[in-house]
Amino acid sequence: MQAVGIVVEYNPFHNGHLHHVNEAKRTTNSDVAVAVMSGQFLQRGEPALVDKWHRTKMALASEVDIVIELPYIFSTAQATGFASGAVQLLEAMQCTTLAFGSEQGSITPFLNTFHLIESNRTLYNAIIKETIQQGKSYPQALFAAYEQLKQLSPNAYIDLGQPNNILGFHYVEAMEQLQTVMRPATIQRIAAGYHDAIDTDSEIASATGIRQALFSGQSLEQVTQYLPEASIEQLGHWQAEHGRFASWESFWPLLQYAILRHTPQQLKQYADVSEGLENSLIKYARSSSNFVEFMNAMKSKRYTWTRLQRMLTHVYTGVTKEQLHANSSPTYIRILGMTSAGQQYISRIKKSLSLPLISRVAAVSDPILAIDLHATQMYQLGIQQFSNKKIDEDYKTPPIRY
Repeated sequence: MQAVGIVVEYNPFHNGHLHHVNEAKRTTNSDVAVAVMSGQFLQRGEPALVDKWHRTKMALASEVDIVIELPYIFSTAQATGFASGAVQLLEAMQCTTLAFGSEQGSITPFLNTFHLIESNRTLYNAIIKETIQQGKSYPQALFAAYEQLKQLSPNAYIDLGQPNNILGFHYVEAMEQLQTVMRPATIQRIAAGYHDAIDTDSEIASATGIRQALFSGQSLEQVTQYLPEASIEQLGHWQAEHGRFASWESFWPLLQYAILRHTPQQLKQYADVSEGLENSLIKYARSSSNFVEFMNAMKSKRYTWTRLQRMLTHVYTGVTKEQLHANSSPTYIRILGMTSAGQQYISRIKKSLSLPLISRVAAVSDPILAIDLHATQMYQLGIQQFSNKKIDEDYKTPPIRY
């Protein structure tokens, strides 16, 4: 059996994701799709709309065969760490190909871009450092350095101004640097862009657009055209159980408390808190009445919304710099769910896996897993701000079989 790997968040799983899974299987001639999925907190530094179990069920009912969890230390990292953790887990699952969605749609420009940057790494880093010193954000500095390098050697390169291209580049970079057996492939992103609002004349919408619609007061029924049946069912189930979807706005009282209970010096221990941001955190947490007000006060040209949210995630969960950076490689594979085809694939590769396979967490002692279990507890506390129902607990929930 041949497996294609995909890196996902499914926040929520929509028709564009279904297209990606089907095309990934078809173009790579794969029997199963293995998705490595972020858990309760995501790469943009925010709590997932619904928990990982509901999102796993969406995936398994929509052509994904195996869902494994991307641990918190990778799922909330910058793009380089996020990609590295995901690539290592899919390589450990013996996937032949990693197929990612992109605005580019062709793999050659990604490989050209990697070799351009790798062969000019010293100059690239120097431009980044100089641009940051001019007050630009890190993503802006990366883009400026890349645009200068492109002038050195005309070729077909990717547009690093596009979010999926950026992640795709980091997947290729991780595979090249780790010298994986697994090779990259890309699927053209269709219809909706990463940040696009929903279009009522289309059946494809970005996850961002769907979330914005739900948070702006639109009902689930108003976005069903963009979602497979299983996603509608799982989102409806969550809404019936909890009344609303998870967001930083609904977590705000706890996040505000997590900030204000610390001194500036104490805040500096948490991952991504640096350069005097600890003082701003306390100042604006005191004066803000909601999350958006707080973020608008914090945001600047140098610190993007995403960068700040990742920092806040670590403050909220209590994850320190040392914890986040103690491990650069996954130490286990945790299965969240599988179909019958996925179970058959796992049975075939189980004895030759390079990492231990975890299906139940109660008997496992691992520092990376301990952070994940704690993150779920903190996610649960956030849900309790608006719901009396508990989410499925890590200790009590076995892998979902579909």
